[in-house]
Amino acid sequence: MTKFVYDFAEGDRDQRDLLGGKGANLAEMTNLGLPVPPGFVITTDACRAYLAEGREPESMAAEVTEHLTALEKTMGKQLGQADDPLLVSVRSGAKFSMPGMMETVLNVGLNDESVRGLAAQAGDDRFAWDSYRRLVQMFGATVLGIDAEHFHDALEAAKTGKDTKNDLDLDAGDLSTLVETFKGIVSEHTGRDFPQDPREQLDLAVRAVFDSWNSPRANIYRRQERIPTDLGTAVSVCSMVFGNLGMDSGTGVAFTRDPASGARGVYGDYLQNAQGEDVVAGIRNTLPLADLEQIDKSSYDELMGIMTTLEQHYRDLCDIEFTIERGKLWMLQTRVGKRTAGAAFTIAAQLIDEGLIDDDEALRRVTGHQLAQLMFPRFDPDAEKELLTTGMNASPGAAGGKAVFDSETAIAWAKRGEKVILVRRETNPDDLGGMIAAEGVLTSRGGRTSHAAVVARGMGKTAVCGAEELEVDVRGKKFTTSSGREVVEGDVIAIDGTSGEVYLGEIPVSASPVVSYLETGEIDAGDELVVAVDRIMGHADSRRRMKVRANVDTGEDAGLARRFGAEGIGLCRTEHMFLGERRSLVEDLVLAESADDREKALAALLPLQIEDFTSLYRAMAGLPVTIRLLDPPLHEFLPDLTELSVEVAVARERGELTDKQEALLENVRRLHEQNPMLGLRGVRLGIQVPGLFAMQVRAITRAAASLAAEGISVLPEIMVPLVGTVQELQAVAAEIAVVVQEPESQVDGAPVPHQVGTMIELPRAALVAAQIAEVAQFFSFGTNDLTQTTWGFSRDDVESSFFSAYLEHGIFGVSPFESLDVEGVGELVEIASWRGREVRPDLKLGICGEHGGDPDSVHFFHRSGLDYVSCSPFRVPVARLEAGRAAVVG
Repeated sequence: MTKFVYDFAEGDRDQRDLLGGKGANLAEMTNLGLPVPPGFVITTDACRAYLAEGREPESMAAEVTEHLTALEKTMGKQLGQADDPLLVSVRSGAKFSMPGMMETVLNVGLNDESVRGLAAQAGDDRFAWDSYRRLVQMFGATVLGIDAEHFHDALEAAKTGKDTKNDLDLDAGDLSTLVETFKGIVSEHTGRDFPQDPREQLDLAVRAVFDSWNSPRANIYRRQERIPTDLGTAVSVCSMVFGNLGMDSGTGVAFTRDPASGARGVYGDYLQNAQGEDVVAGIRNTLPLADLEQIDKSSYDELMGIMTTLEQHYRDLCDIEFTIERGKLWMLQTRVGKRTAGAAFTIAAQLIDEGLIDDDEALRRVTGHQLAQLMFPRFDPDAEKELLTTGMNASPGAAGGKAVFDSETAIAWAKRGEKVILVRRETNPDDLGGMIAAEGVLTSRGGRTSHAAVVARGMGKTAVCGAEELEVDVRGKKFTTSSGREVVEGDVIAIDGTSGEVYLGEIPVSASPVVSYLETGEIDAGDELVVAVDRIMGHADSRRRMKVRANVDTGEDAGLARRFGAEGIGLCRTEHMFLGERRSLVEDLVLAESADDREKALAALLPLQIEDFTSLYRAMAGLPVTIRLLDPPLHEFLPDLTELSVEVAVARERGELTDKQEALLENVRRLHEQNPMLGLRGVRLGIQVPGLFAMQVRAITRAAASLAAEGISVLPEIMVPLVGTVQELQAVAAEIAVVVQEPESQVDGAPVPHQVGTMIELPRAALVAAQIAEVAQFFSFGTNDLTQTTWGFSRDDVESSFFSAYLEHGIFGVSPFESLDVEGVGELVEIASWRGREVRPDLKLGICGEHGGDPDSVHFFHRSGLDYVSCSPFRVPVARLEAGRAAVVG
């Protein structure tokens, strides 16, 4: 029979799944002999059963009675006893800390009779009536669902009547009257009197805590923190101790180190003559914890000793809640404290030095998400700001500059030294130049996996996307807010990619010293954070099995990636090399009417491609470089069909139409596809357009041969995209085999050392991986497209249309484009890996989708046996750290 209730003395800190974090830690402190008020825990099993059935498990009430009776015997009083009442707190406590997200009710057991008994026992009428008004107020809002403002307004009216702003100025008579007012609010809004039966109060409070697991704020918090929705919360029922018994009593929160910086010292707040919720509610100004030493030195000294005990026992920063009741210290809660990203690294390094943890444990204590936070600049928090709107926090950081509305302007203004923010409804590949030139990107459409977001993150650019309240007028070069505020080109704006906020005007920005260290390797010995990051990153590199490569398309980005620690290029997208001024050469290729015309167009592209690849090889000398042959459909490099149609119609009307315009329109119409991502692209394009892939392979191998002749080691890997059958790969591999025999592609009479492989981005390719591995020497998983084709989602369309609803309904915990869908897409990765290596044991396996820089996904790739992950340059340090963590976490 399932046991649903445990005394504190029956549990320990390892039972967080069952007792929740709060209950498990109360049990642990009890076992350590610390002063914890007696109590018991109702388990998460009970919560899950309640949420599933809509009622408590049948045996739970009897178990609560059994443990409550034992608690009453220990305390020598009964719950709500008229002359000397036992009062209890009812608090939520899930496995993972969710501060402020769920409910708490204090002083359960008070009623119209026991309040007088409490006053007599305490010798303090004011204290008793203050405790009762708190119960009615919390119970009414939390358990009965009454808007808390009704109670707040009544309390403020009572203080106004006494001409005070301090609740301590209300005497026992005032508070007794306030209790009656609060009870009237309960009757008015619920149609029933405030419950006088103490056991009914307890049962309803427990039920309210269970229900709060699915409150809107708790659901939002869990989605943000990626906490599973099916864990449920435990409920801790603890005998009350009182901090509101006078100025020799109080309540406080303490941290064993500074959770903001990690600095050692005494950090926390204390509030005299108060109960726990008063500290966080801000009803009065708190005192620094250090002041407690002058107020109550005995309690202060005891607290300092307990804090040392807890930190050494938990071997980590501890967050502590305590109450002092007439000079007696009681511990109400402890947990491993939440901290900033900087504090996480600093504290981990400190604890190594103190001998509390080893390097592996320090590596477990930090995350790639935290490192990413440390890499981005941020706005000065004390600066004045005028908020315009809030969009999606698509790419972290802080950026400011003049608003511009097209890429050409962004490039031109940046060249003359202006800082600019590129503002678009949404971006497309043609905006790449403007995005590179801009300090950041703001769009009114799209989401965190839109083109703007993905590219911006890849470049380390700040981006705010989906700011739907903005009406962006690209032609008019302005945008308008929902309030009618107009921002025109040249006005200075600032965007916060961490919060999604958009501001008017310039805001001071502070740079990240961590980025400077990661890029240069230079360490300021006086900067404790940078020293800690260096120490932990060094250990991560020593422990990781997987290599980390970068997705880059230019020599400049390749150099940056290498400085960030990249061990090669996992993806060079050659389509990015055909934009800008080279588009006219692609137009010539499309318009070619004969083999000679096509060869001329390809011949014009060849030296440019050789130059492209040479710059990559130089930056990555001695490291592997994976180059993907042209992937997107050709029409992406051509004019927009609608705009070109209008241009041709106007030219025809004016009698200025040229043959090239007419031919171009005809070919754009011919190449137009309803669903181009599933059309003529990738390997299909290479087979359909003779010589296209051969030209690229010539450039790849000739650039390599040229550098090899200079003594520079080059390791090209030729990746064929969108392969779904081995016959496609065989056709391209045969073409490659011919090209590498050409004299210009050889060194000392032999072909340049190279490998031929493919990108696995179609479910069929994963399933027939054994066949494809007979030809391919490596697989690189393109998880962006593999996610699209597995789910039937268009990344560019679905997030803005229905992803928010999927997240709200719990269908997704997180977008599958942000973090890998392990059960679906991940299964295909493992199938392809296993089947491929059965045929070719030395098959090299890597991943080059955006998931290569996602911390959670990196752990999956480690478990799946991949040789490397590849990601954008600014995510390389994150991937290095997580690859090391994956090795020690297992």
